[in-house]
Amino acid sequence: MKSECDLVVVGSGAAGLACAITARKRGLDVVVLEKEPVFGGTTALSGGVLWIPLSRHGRQQNPADSVEAVRRYMQAETGRFYDDEAVQCFLDNGPRMVDFFERDTEMKFISTLYPDYHPSAPGGVNIGRSILAAPYDIRGLGKDMARLRPPLKTITFIGMMFNSSNADLKHFFRATRSLSSFFYVARRLASHVKELALYGRAVQVTSGNALAARLAKTALDLGIPILTDTPVKRIVMEGERAIGVLAAGPGGDRRIAARHGVVLATGGFPHDLRRIARAYPHVQRGHQHLSPTAEGNTGDGANMAEAVGGVVDIRFQEPAAWMPVTRVDFGKGEVGVFPHLLDRYKPGVIGVLANGRRFTNESNSYHDVGAAMVKACEGMSETAMWLVCDKGALSKYGLGYVKPAPMPIRGFVRNGYLIEGRTLAELAARAGIDVTGLEQTVREYNRDAVRGEDPAFGRGSTSFNRYLADPEHQPNPCVAPIERGPFYAVKLVMGDLGTFDGITTSVVGEVLRRDGRPISGLYAVGNDRASIMGGNYPGAGITHGPNMTFGYVTANHIADLAAGSTAGRRGAQERLAA
Repeated sequence: MKSECDLVVVGSGAAGLACAITARKRGLDVVVLEKEPVFGGTTALSGGVLWIPLSRHGRQQNPADSVEAVRRYMQAETGRFYDDEAVQCFLDNGPRMVDFFERDTEMKFISTLYPDYHPSAPGGVNIGRSILAAPYDIRGLGKDMARLRPPLKTITFIGMMFNSSNADLKHFFRATRSLSSFFYVARRLASHVKELALYGRAVQVTSGNALAARLAKTALDLGIPILTDTPVKRIVMEGERAIGVLAAGPGGDRRIAARHGVVLATGGFPHDLRRIARAYPHVQRGHQHLSPTAEGNTGDGANMAEAVGGVVDIRFQEPAAWMPVTRVDFGKGEVGVFPHLLDRYKPGVIGVLANGRRFTNESNSYHDVGAAMVKACEGMSETAMWLVCDKGALSKYGLGYVKPAPMPIRGFVRNGYLIEGRTLAELAARAGIDVTGLEQTVREYNRDAVRGEDPAFGRGSTSFNRYLADPEHQPNPCVAPIERGPFYAVKLVMGDLGTFDGITTSVVGEVLRRDGRPISGLYAVGNDRASIMGGNYPGAGITHGPNMTFGYVTANHIADLAAGSTAGRRGAQERLAA
């Protein structure tokens, strides 16, 4: 372990690695410290999508998009938390960041067809702002392949990953109905089984695993040490300046001096039980919360920043990116968390509360459905919803962790994950849902659903609703009646994809004191830093996009200061010599 460097980055997710790589490319000597035995953080578990308006990819898809349109959209989305300086910095540097990483690193992006999550809002668009990390063969990491955090088990199929772009999954949903999709799936499965036999894991990775792997490959090739199993205990201060960190390691505690700064990139605080008890409304009520984020994201950055005078306020109405989830029992004491990313959009699937009533458009974004769920369950005994469907929808689309036909379902019924009833009344009784309420809700829903309509909540009314639905189901890809038993349900509770609230910083990432003065030498990026989105979720990738962009901005700011201080020292030496 080095005892001195130019820059210490604490955390190995996308934001931290983007910052480290940019700084190294600017000539700084950088060390990345990671407390867990694997690198990649929550990035490696994520969808790997970045919301970067006006990148070259987006301009090719949507040449009519403009700075003015993006600014209107962000003003509409962020409301009173709109920060013109930060937004301008993001718009200026996001496309530059993409070009830099594609030109000078292993990073490659591909376009997606994602609409903004609120495409009908002022400035919203139907395509062109979200990009995706290209798939990657992690054998390129060599021996460090074993240190890459595996993907979230619940969203793989026997360890095989799917693209977040949705195109990949469509073949799997159509495998029993389309010959071309059948052969596509057969090829994928054969290749994956071979990888498992040779390497014990998938080596052709996608989504966030590909994003983390590509960034790590670049960092390691540049000679940036990524020291895993190396938790940082505290920031070392000299007066009011951060000059390094105290880190633990195999050989005991060790100080690492940082000539030009310390960057906190520890992933926010989704597993800091003390802090989320203050920040999350449903946790304040004593209700359950399950986060599929990296378990090491326990608020270390926030705690260390506060210890030296930084500020971590709970300011946003929605302090985290909400994600409705289910608890999955793998057996033998192993438990996972399944994020409900796709099933809610499918025709013939609705969501109800314990009273049996619907409460929102289930085809809205996970964050919007989560926010509606938290609000709707105020005053109830738990924050929970049940997704309900009939046998036909279950066979065609699956439900939660339950896969579509011909995959078996009896094991999920036996362990209680999937609730089954011959009638809606039987389903409701077994699930703990009000029987009369559920029967009335389905009756009212079916009356319009037979025509593909949902006047109550407007399923399928936006391009985003329809994007993740079933385009082959018409007239509305999001709406079908729930008619023929047996009927099925899964129970969802609240989870998150990471925190929005965080350390107060300047636009360039300087950690600020309560009076607004920066703490010299201390910076925060990624989910450690308060989100510029103000607790809102405008589109796919609104964490990775700003996080990598501001990691890039912060690194360039530090490098500029370092160049200035070097030039200043050189000038002073020359004057003394004269």
